Amino acid sequence: MTIPAPFSPFISGYTFFESPRWHDGQLWLSDFYTQQIVRVTLQGEVTPVAEVPEQPSGMGWLPDGRLLVVSMRDRRILRQEADGNLVTHADLSSVALGHINDMVVDAQGRAYVGNFGFDLMGGGTPRTATLARVDPDGSVQVVATDLYFPNGSMITPDGQTLIVGETMGNRISAFDIRADGSLGPRRDWARFGELPALTDMASVLGSLSAAPDGATLDADGAVWFADAVGHRVVRMAPGGEVLESRSTGEQGAFACTLGGPDGCTLFVCVAPDFYEHARRAAREAAVWTTTVSVPGAGRP
Repeated sequence: MTIPAPFSPFISGYTFFESPRWHDGQLWLSDFYTQQIVRVTLQGEVTPVAEVPEQPSGMGWLPDGRLLVVSMRDRRILRQEADGNLVTHADLSSVALGHINDMVVDAQGRAYVGNFGFDLMGGGTPRTATLARVDPDGSVQVVATDLYFPNGSMITPDGQTLIVGETMGNRISAFDIRADGSLGPRRDWARFGELPALTDMASVLGSLSAAPDGATLDADGAVWFADAVGHRVVRMAPGGEVLESRSTGEQGAFACTLGGPDGCTLFVCVAPDFYEHARRAAREAAVWTTTVSVPGAGRP
């Protein structure tokens, strides 16, 4: 695997990494098709954290430190108890029309969870999706609708704004977070093009100028996102100005986060593509790193 400048190798040999999180001085990752969560020291030492048989994705932590993780296929949020066991925290099967995926957890322990909206890997017809809020007691509410594959969710450092990448929508959206956890109306944080016609995946992918996947905020209020169709990570300002773009060459970029001792290491999850049949059978996923000038901020 050729690694283009300015990236450096971090870990490799996995199936498909998503939802990188910098937490307690280590990088936490979900590996889809080995069904595991791992944490990794800066020296590259990997420790398994949990097994999620129905495919792990988004992660976050409750105020008391317990881990929450998305279980994609059965549309549940799992909670890791002090003894290491995973229990059901919430069931989203009544509100999610596809696999649930990315998640961000706020300071009060409220989780905002997206879903595919359709059977992506089974060749289903694309459709819009909901965004759900899971309260600390496990209750579920739909807080936004008609989103084009909500992904890469972030919360600003003041806890007042939720930012959501719409991977199939040519846009990043923002919502005011009210005191009770409900959301104000959707507004454009950035727009790259017209909303695609949701006819078939090939047409949708062909109409995207950028496809924001896993994403992270920095201290200047910019967003770094992995462009799932552009083989790059992008730093973007509110309004849509591209401040920086770093190519991942032949590898696709599917998620990123900022971390490290000074918050200025960008960890990027790469793989040849995102197709389940190819990734499940291979061990070609990796995490690369690069150094940036502005540290991470907000959540996740």
